[in-house]
Amino acid sequence: MTTTQQHSLRAQLWRRKPVTAATRESSEGLRRSLSTFSLMMFGVGSTVGTGVFFVMHEAVPDAGPAVVVAFVLAGVAAGLSALSYAEMASAVPVSGSTYSYAYATLGEVVAMGVAACLVLEYAVSTAAVSVGWSGYLNQLLDNLFGFTVPAWLSAGPLDDDPGIVNLPALVLVALCTLLLVRGASESARVNTVMVVIKLAVLGLFVAVAFTAFDADHFADFSPHGAAGVTMAAGTIFFTFIGLDAVSTAGDEVRDPQRAMPRAILGALAIVTTIYLLVAVSAIGAQPWQEFGDREQAEAGLARLLQDVTGSTWPGTVLSAGAVVSIFSVTLVTLYGQTRILFAVGRDGLLPRAFARVNPRTHTPVQNTVMVACAVGLLAGFVPLSDLWDLVSIGTLVAFIVVSVGVIVLRRSRPDLPRGFRVPAYPLTPLLGIASCVYILAGLHWYTYAWFLLWLSVVLLFYFLWGRHHSLLNRAVEAGLPVGEERPR
Repeated sequence: MTTTQQHSLRAQLWRRKPVTAATRESSEGLRRSLSTFSLMMFGVGSTVGTGVFFVMHEAVPDAGPAVVVAFVLAGVAAGLSALSYAEMASAVPVSGSTYSYAYATLGEVVAMGVAACLVLEYAVSTAAVSVGWSGYLNQLLDNLFGFTVPAWLSAGPLDDDPGIVNLPALVLVALCTLLLVRGASESARVNTVMVVIKLAVLGLFVAVAFTAFDADHFADFSPHGAAGVTMAAGTIFFTFIGLDAVSTAGDEVRDPQRAMPRAILGALAIVTTIYLLVAVSAIGAQPWQEFGDREQAEAGLARLLQDVTGSTWPGTVLSAGAVVSIFSVTLVTLYGQTRILFAVGRDGLLPRAFARVNPRTHTPVQNTVMVACAVGLLAGFVPLSDLWDLVSIGTLVAFIVVSVGVIVLRRSRPDLPRGFRVPAYPLTPLLGIASCVYILAGLHWYTYAWFLLWLSVVLLFYFLWGRHHSLLNRAVEAGLPVGEERPR
């Protein structure tokens, strides 16, 4: 490779999308229909549910009663990163979340790597949550009607107790897809109703669980030490994906410079409060060792309430709330996945089909259907327990990139209008980076192995196809000023 070719390749890898172009970016058919409140409910909808309905029974065996500290640790790391998200969302208010922020600050190859993280976290998160839906659905059906979906139709072939396919998970993905195809505003209204229901149900759980509160359950507070707490925090962290989901809606929210920071910070406050209340009340109501029982692997919190009260009605109500809650989580994470791929396709780094918008519904229909098919296959055939940490590692890397992006953009574009500025700069983004790195250290080695394999596949695609079809690359080849006009 000649020196000129090396320079050309280096220029391609590190070229950045001009921020001025990004902030003026046309929504290309997407409609600005979401309010600040709707956007905040997106964040709550895609966050509250996974951390309490599923992850408690994955994280408590690692940390014991100190899972409360793990929730605080994950919440602090997410909070520090949320402040950086708020500034970046107000400065670069477009679809694509961390991918778009990385493209504007760190370069094209970094943006593609971040896109790989986001695709991983959203696809796996949607699939993982869909898999867990069947457990609460069966609990609800059993309590109400005395029957359940047969085991061979509610478990994948790779589960510990294998079946043929997890049919409820496939049905959930299909229902969410139909709603998303209809439009973002319709999806937002349905999500808001479901968020209100889930918060009311979790309020009921906390009230009932506190009636059986026993402080002795906190006696052996940290049975596995700091390592157990860090490992639990790493598992929990993926539940804060909702903060990133808010920033995927940049092209569909009204007054994004103000709405997005408010929605991100508001969602964080609601989510952290709910998580801590549920964690404290659940540990107080049941010895931590019982969270690892196989009988509680599915619909664990509903079974906990039934044990506490000796009656089925609280568990029935909680199962109904969980069915609704998990629907909203799946809806928003599926939405976030499609909008990220929309942004990548719009920039030419994926085939144009991902950025094509239906003129009637103002939604990327082809993109949504393709994502639903991929997520459905994962949800139908891959066991839940193998998925959580992959989501966490993708989320943590994305949060680190956002904090780095704030520092870079403050230096490169100090004059850029910002609807929100990170307080205590640069300490806050640096602490956000450090806290995420600390949590990353607690993940299993095989999580890194799978993550690096996936990242390698995506970057290979970028080197072979994406960098040649990038709209920035086409603009350079055509001799056009980058960011002022985009060739079609």
